[in-house]
Amino acid sequence: MNLVKRCIYGISILSLASMNVQCKGEKKTEAGEETALEANATDSVSIAKSVYGKTDKGVQIDQYTLKNHNGMEVDIITFGGRISTLKVPNKAGKSEEVVIGFNSLEQYMKDNPFFGALIGRYGNRIAKGKFTLDGKEYSLAINNAPNALHGGPQGFHNVVWTAEEAKGGDSASLKLKYVSKDMEEGYPGNLTVYVTYTLNKDNALDVLYEATTDKKTVVNLTQHAYFNLSGDFSKPILDHEIMIDADKLVPVDATLIPTGQLTDVTNTPFDFRKPKLVGAAIEAKDEQLKRGLGYDHCWVLNNQDKGERLVASAYHAGSGRLLEVYSDQPGIQFYSGNFLDGTLPMKNGGTYAHRTGFCLETQHYPDSPNQKDFPTTVLSPGENYKTKTTFKFSVK
Repeated sequence: MNLVKRCIYGISILSLASMNVQCKGEKKTEAGEETALEANATDSVSIAKSVYGKTDKGVQIDQYTLKNHNGMEVDIITFGGRISTLKVPNKAGKSEEVVIGFNSLEQYMKDNPFFGALIGRYGNRIAKGKFTLDGKEYSLAINNAPNALHGGPQGFHNVVWTAEEAKGGDSASLKLKYVSKDMEEGYPGNLTVYVTYTLNKDNALDVLYEATTDKKTVVNLTQHAYFNLSGDFSKPILDHEIMIDADKLVPVDATLIPTGQLTDVTNTPFDFRKPKLVGAAIEAKDEQLKRGLGYDHCWVLNNQDKGERLVASAYHAGSGRLLEVYSDQPGIQFYSGNFLDGTLPMKNGGTYAHRTGFCLETQHYPDSPNQKDFPTTVLSPGENYKTKTTFKFSVK
């Protein structure tokens, strides 16, 4: 009897163990399925880090590659927070490069027209490199004589940003940080800046700018990517259709500093309220075009009280690519690559020739610190600078 009991007991133990192993196996499988699903959801947009190079001082520069399942890819390097690569599909589904860039860190460290860079502290020009704040005059570095341009020669485009990546769901983000010291390039206050690039599954790249200061200062941040939606940088951008939702322009003097007036774009080469080819009127006899050697002006965007809205677009019929720009900013600088002169190397051989790239830089108006009637760019302690621009790509 004892033997029978022992046998029955042993069989029961084996059965329970088997059930336990089976249950654990089922849980393991379920957990594995959940992990796979989570990975799939996260992987709809991915982010990966690699070493891009080292500065002449031995500082490592990293590159972050953001990709989604639609064929869009964005490379961002920590030197200048620059977009070094941006690939999007054409109407045939072929992904191609659509921003001007270089192959090496050495090229970005040389003098260049801000390719793909984050711009600060002040995007665009400040007259004679001077402004007055609370009765005190500040003198800035002059790098576009006789004016200060894009924060100076050692502006945000030439500094190393720290980076923090974040993934989740249908987007991936790269949060960059830089602390600009008090009086750096002549600007007052210790300014802590964050710029977050976020790639979404719908081929939209969000750029969120944030900043705080410990002393009253001026801030005007922007992104300086040069686009050519054809994917062929040997061709000029004159065949791109541009739309800018603006009834007025900020006209400039001979040194490209605002005159202080805002002029109507009606019946001028600057009317882009309906999509128009860049080349349609760029050679027109117009004093403003003469001063900019083409388009290099800030438009006064409509609906400034509406927050982030569609402010501009660019379309290239040959490739079918459409770029839509959404922003909460009051102005946008449209620059038609007039100063590209064939001296800078393309990634795949050749050089970037005249007007082979264009910029759509969302921002405040140039020289606002010296123009009392322009929207203010002053940031005080306790305030948060926060603005967002989105570059959304599609085909039609």
